[in-house]
Amino acid sequence: MEAKEEIGLPVSHSLKKVERLCSKKVIDKLFAEGDSFLAFPIKVVYKITELPNPVPVQAGFSVSKKIFKRAVKRNRIKRLMREAYRLNKNMLPRHAEQKQMAVFFIFIGKELPQFAQVEKAMKKALNKLANSCSVPEK
Repeated sequence: MEAKEEIGLPVSHSLKKVERLCSKKVIDKLFAEGDSFLAFPIKVVYKITELPNPVPVQAGFSVSKKIFKRAVKRNRIKRLMREAYRLNKNMLPRHAEQKQMAVFFIFIGKELPQFAQVEKAMKKALNKLANSCSVPEK
């Protein structure tokens, strides 16, 4: 483990409960006031806001019931998105303690994706998100 810390690699790739977006108030505020962009087939809605837990980013994941009727398919896509986020969340910069962000990833594709496709889109989305957050707010 010490070798990983010396190189600068993250020791743990986990997605704990406190890192998941569960608060109804925060989700409502996110969709009412948040900004969004597209990294096809993932739409990202984000807002820099105060979160109930002391974590830099909380993320939520969603798939349209209108496009994917079967819960099995929706759950699989959400699982793929969570895994891609978990493996690549270190691309997001760590903000100061007072800056927290809520992010929601929505899958808008029409076909059941492979993991490689979801991971590529997630990396693109996290890059855009990191760039948009590094720009100072007015």
